[in-house]
Parts: sequence; structure tokens; C-alpha cells
Amino acid sequence: MKILLLGSSGQVGWELQRSLAPLGSLICLDRRGQNGFSGDLSKPDAIAATVRNFAPDFVVNAAAYTQVDKAESEPEQARIINSQAVAKIAREVKNNDSWLVHYSTDYVFDGSGDKAWKEKDETRPINVYGQTKLEGEEAIRQSGCRHLILRTSWVYAARGHNFIHTMLRLAREKDAMRVINDQTGAPTGAELIADVTAHAIRYAEQEANLSGTYHLSASGETTWWDYAKLVIDTAVKAEMQLKVYPDDIAAVPTEEFPTAAARPRNSRLDTSKLRNTFNLTLPPWEHGVLRSVREILHK
Repeated sequence: MKILLLGSSGQVGWELQRSLAPLGSLICLDRRGQNGFSGDLSKPDAIAATVRNFAPDFVVNAAAYTQVDKAESEPEQARIINSQAVAKIAREVKNNDSWLVHYSTDYVFDGSGDKAWKEKDETRPINVYGQTKLEGEEAIRQSGCRHLILRTSWVYAARGHNFIHTMLRLAREKDAMRVINDQTGAPTGAELIADVTAHAIRYAEQEANLSGTYHLSASGETTWWDYAKLVIDTAVKAEMQLKVYPDDIAAVPTEEFPTAAARPRNSRLDTSKLRNTFNLTLPPWEHGVLRSVREILHK
């Protein structure tokens, strides 16, 4: 099997380098590219040429424009990366009769209600980022290529910039912390996403009818506030020197942190389709968070 991985230096892409390696020949590209081949999705024609030249069995696209607030002032740049480049990749994949694995987000929904979103629920993005990610999904489906669109949420890893690193930094630097407690979802580790991806590719290689959209997140749910308390509690138990402790973290509503882009209140994803189709058990969100915090603290 020949696999082309785009976005290989990101949180998920880094873990995919590990999980995909045993499946076959793996070509990894980030924005810098290599050997004259582009990995930069801000250049859709160059990305299309890369896919056409490599002609892989699977393209795994872990690259995206993910700066949610900045997208509000850069909608065209977000659209080029999240939609236009994805459309060109999908067309090349279709022409080569191969597969495209692509990551999307709970932000394609409006975040209303309190039920976990299912794949067939109506999409209604409330910010530019969510809209451009939805446009990318639609371009893939319209291309007719075989695909696995994996929607996920609240992604983190031991490396990179994410909520865990931010909370640990603030707890060292600040005398007080306030964290939002009216947004609900499941923190999902890049390791889990990468491992599930490799597992799903193995299944898809044998069964073309598995092409479709799936929700992928850790099991359970939490708020950002409870998530923060677990991170800080783990750091305390590891004897990290902090200025703020779990009981000192104030729970506040979303309105306390105004942002350029609206955020969904409900990021719950129903993963039953993924679990049943690929015979998977998804671990509780706490397991991955604890592991990542401990890895960060012991670097």
C-alpha cells in the first residue's frame, strides 16, 4: 500500500507518521514539501500535482486552516486551504481510483441542544472555520471519490499548542484562572485519531462500501472547566510547582471570553456509526488526557 500523508508536522499528522508506517510505503509532506513536491494547501494546483505524481492508494489529509478566530478576518485564505485545495485533492483521488482520508470538525454544526450530533444531522456552521470545513466535506462527496471523512473535536496532543499546554502555563504564571463551563464536548487525543485512522484504512482497503462520513471522538463528555481541573490536578499530583490549584479555578460562561468567531456550546459527537462499522471501542476522554499530561510533565 502506498500512502501520501499531508500535514505531517501537525498534532495529528505527527502521530499519523507513527500509526501509518506499518501499513506500507509512507510519504510524509508538510507545508515545506520535499524534493520539489508541495505539501502546502494554500497552493491548490501544486497540491493537486503532488497527488497526481505520487498516485498513492490513500491520501491522508491532516492539513487544514485551524485558526478559528483569524479565519473571520481571513475567510478567503481559510477557504483556499479548507475547501478549494481539498476539492482538487479529491478530484485527483477520484481520477486515480484511490482513497481520501480527511479530517473535519464538530464546528460544521451550530452547537445547539444537548444531544450528541449524528452524521446525518443538519449542518449549520456558525463561523467561517466551520463553514469552510463543511465546504471541504461537500467537495469530497461531490467528487465521487472513495473517502473517509472523520469529524472530531477538541483535539490535543503532548506536542504542539493546545488546551493542555495553555492550562499548565497559566497555572504556573497566573494568580487566578477562569475557564468556560458551558461548552461541552470530548477532548480527543491525536494518538487516538491516528490509531483509529490506521485501523479504518485497513478495513476500507478491503471494502469500498465503507466510504462515508464518521464521527470520531473519545467517549464521555466534559466542559472546558472540568477538563482544566483534571489537567491541573494531575500536575499537582506530579509535584509540579503551580500558583493555581484545581479548586481555585473559577467556572465562567462563554460570554466572559468574547472571541471573533462564535463557538458551539454543544460539541458532543455520536460515534456509534464508527464503532459499529469498524468494530472499535473508544476509550474515555480522561484516559488520553492523563497520559498526555504525564508525558508533558516528564519531558
